[in-house]
Amino acid sequence: MNLTFNGLGMSLGNLSRLSNAETRSISPENFTGEKGKGGMATEGTGAVAARELGQGWKVSPSIHIAGESTATLAEIQGPGAIQQIWLTVHPEHWRRLVFRCYWDEEENPSVEVPIGDFFCNGWCERCNVTSLAVCVNPAGGFNSYWEMPFRRHARITVENLSPEEVRGFYYQINYTLTEVPEDRAYFHAQWRRSNPLPYQTVHTILDGVRGQGHYVGTYLAWGVHNNGWWGEGEIKFYMDGDTDWPTICGTGTEDYFGGAWNFEHPRGEYGVFSSPYSGLPQVIKPDGLYRSQQRFGMYRWHIMDPVRFKQDLRVTIQALGWRSALGGQRRYLPLQDDIASTAFWYQTEPHAPFPPLPGLNELEVI
Repeated sequence: MNLTFNGLGMSLGNLSRLSNAETRSISPENFTGEKGKGGMATEGTGAVAARELGQGWKVSPSIHIAGESTATLAEIQGPGAIQQIWLTVHPEHWRRLVFRCYWDEEENPSVEVPIGDFFCNGWCERCNVTSLAVCVNPAGGFNSYWEMPFRRHARITVENLSPEEVRGFYYQINYTLTEVPEDRAYFHAQWRRSNPLPYQTVHTILDGVRGQGHYVGTYLAWGVHNNGWWGEGEIKFYMDGDTDWPTICGTGTEDYFGGAWNFEHPRGEYGVFSSPYSGLPQVIKPDGLYRSQQRFGMYRWHIMDPVRFKQDLRVTIQALGWRSALGGQRRYLPLQDDIASTAFWYQTEPHAPFPPLPGLNELEVI
């Protein structure tokens, strides 16, 4: 993040520095991002509203995505980098739409995540997020600031897994055309779900990564199936040949996400928070009728402390609560929760193919 040369990224320290990079933007008002071609549509989702005003007056602000089809949001000839993505669509579609990114004509995507989870909203209910990498603003404005460099080509798609049409998908992809230095890695993101997590096993956040790179973030949509505290489990990073024992081992779920003592503050309540590098922005409480489970959304960005690996990486997290005490001693309870994770990392290409993404019913929030 916040690179300081070549026009790939800016920081406050070099905001006044000139660059030969070229800024471009793709949206339904300019599908190709071509210079001087924005707002020229004569047909689109806003054509009826603009019929008295004509061309140039918000004729094509959004798209519809047919059922069981894939829409290409961007095709860009490089070199360059995606710098910001904004989009919005109704929450009912957030687990039905799969967001994918392909770099340099690769066959297998480097990013493959349900669209809500990519933007830290995995429960199909709006939740504001205020962080450096992802911002979600009222009322459901998804923003990504992950830098995504490419050298020859970038392709971004959204697949609609549902047989029903998605109407009113709004988006804008802001990018730069500039040289990409040799030491710049490619952005990746992968989604996995355990529902339920088998008893006395761990949830795998990421596995099978091959190559050099650095891990930069975790988002978890965690649904609890038991009473009591659920976050005693440790996160573990196995890297560069680690087998049975990891190089990095956390001390508890809330500790990894930047909190402490069960996130409980004030007493008797979860302390919802959203900060630049970590947060518990979403707590969904049971309502005493049909909403029977507690559900949580939390993120941790390794922007200042990337987890660097040279040849391989595996990341897991335990789900632990508490059993009843015996002989005055407390006991851990391995939980069987609904855990959906999104891992974010940079690495060299080629990357190992991802596990097959589950189907519509397996992705659904239930």
